[in-house]
Amino acid sequence: MKTRWSDEALVDVPLPEYPRPQLRREAWTNLNGAWDYAIQPRAAAAPSEFEGKILVPFAVESALSGVERRVGPDQRLWYRRTFAAPDLEEGGRLWLHFGAVDWEAEVWLNGKPLGIHRGGYDPFRFDITTSLVEGEQELVVAVWDPNDAGAQPRGKQINDPHGIWYTPVTGIWQTVWLEAVPASYIEKLRIQPDYDAGSFNVSVYLNWTRADAALKIRVLADGEEVAQTVIDRFDCMTDYCSPVEIAIPHPRAWSPADPFLYDFELIYSAPGIEDRVTSYAGLRKVEVRRATDGRDRIWLNNKPIFLYGPLDQGWWPDGLYTAPTDEALRWDIETTKAMGFNMTRKHVKVEPARWYHHCDRIGLIVWQDMPSAIKTGEPGHLPQRLQPLDGVFNPEDAAQWRAELFAMIDALEHFPCITSWIPFNECWGQHNTNATLAAVKQRDPSRLANGPSGWNDLGYGETFDQHIYPGPGMWDPQPGRASVLGEFGGLGARLEDHKWQETGNWSYRDSANLEELAVHYHSMMLQLAQLIPDGLSAAVYTQFTDVEGEVNGLVSYDRDVVKIPAERLAAMHAPLTTALGARAARVSG
Repeated sequence: MKTRWSDEALVDVPLPEYPRPQLRREAWTNLNGAWDYAIQPRAAAAPSEFEGKILVPFAVESALSGVERRVGPDQRLWYRRTFAAPDLEEGGRLWLHFGAVDWEAEVWLNGKPLGIHRGGYDPFRFDITTSLVEGEQELVVAVWDPNDAGAQPRGKQINDPHGIWYTPVTGIWQTVWLEAVPASYIEKLRIQPDYDAGSFNVSVYLNWTRADAALKIRVLADGEEVAQTVIDRFDCMTDYCSPVEIAIPHPRAWSPADPFLYDFELIYSAPGIEDRVTSYAGLRKVEVRRATDGRDRIWLNNKPIFLYGPLDQGWWPDGLYTAPTDEALRWDIETTKAMGFNMTRKHVKVEPARWYHHCDRIGLIVWQDMPSAIKTGEPGHLPQRLQPLDGVFNPEDAAQWRAELFAMIDALEHFPCITSWIPFNECWGQHNTNATLAAVKQRDPSRLANGPSGWNDLGYGETFDQHIYPGPGMWDPQPGRASVLGEFGGLGARLEDHKWQETGNWSYRDSANLEELAVHYHSMMLQLAQLIPDGLSAAVYTQFTDVEGEVNGLVSYDRDVVKIPAERLAAMHAPLTTALGARAARVSG
């Protein structure tokens, strides 16, 4: 199945856009494109000959990769390509970046091992400076992915796709790129908003601090400088230099209604060295507080807000985990916003950084799931009951899951659109529940830690989250927690010319045609509105698009058909997303 963007992806360098908008440099090289590939037994050495070409960064199982083959847990997928290294400044370094590789990646340059990374959803990099040779450079990558034969985070991938489970994704699925940096450079950047103070706390991690260096930070609004500071003494005993507070005159908040962003320019300089990066940030605050009606609700920028959005799986029929183009990636977000939604739940998948960047710019709040880890044979659905499921993982598996959870948070903490972390979906790999939620909140106090989304709630977390199909419904509110409906809906309509498969298509409730679907959906919205006065703070409708055998999307899997026109949906949603607006002026401070 193709999308309207499929042919645009089949170019020399697919996805040519700069992949890391939160820390941008001008000196970079995109390594996407045609690589050699081979599929070998897992224990085999590097192949002497490769089988053909694969289009990176599309997973080997996808149509856009040009291969469309499965890789089993007893096999490894090998990649090879050559490239010319850019010229470096004296003492400069060259970094090799991978946006994401599923799941275990072992990397060599010119025959020298660079390292092994385990984790299918977080970016990683290697300093390749000392491995460079004269002339052409040879890069080799070997990937092993046990998929559902292992206990690593994998989301909805399964070797036998059916029902709510989808085609496996193996290998490189985000951009691969080179970045040149000077001898002393900005390693990391953290910009934390303080909404009440009208300021940003900026922390910079430098690879090497010098007594003769200085760091200038400029803040711009609509291209005009509004604040500036210069740091010429550094306290970097920890990962980040001591944060500097930058006050913003006449501060302007970020929200779905007004997604205003401040641009940042940072210039680190010393004699003979300059590192210049750009970034951005949004001034916003999210919390759970009690309103004057006695309900604990979600608040954005000191006002209660009702959040409503779709469950977004982030799958594509041509690229699987990877959108065919940046325009396609942005289309999903723009269409969601045009439908009158003010949020979306990214479901058991992590997107490339540019997806969150588009949400920041367009103004769409994101609830971010941690990709689930479910061992083979564990049921996907259990009756709703409140009980612990600790002991699912052995200590090694649990440590790997936790490492990937924190890697996801660290990689995505920059984006103001994200307001909630969801470590566990239903009982999928749920373990050490309350301690995990507490650790997430401690690591990122600026966002909500969503109590297990659906089913096995243990009384902790800032949201009390129910799943009910078709619904809607809600848990009775608990003190100090916002009641949310993390999944409901699933109304379906089958479109004969837009199906992934001929048989086995399903939804939670079928409609005979698109008009009947619209009528059923509108009735559901009327029921949902009645729950808001009772304390419902948010709801997530299943789902944005059809995915493989699931035909319960508001949009067909190929993105060709919006089943209910966006303007009609926006009219249905307006009473929901403005439901608390009349009360906002009356809430307690």
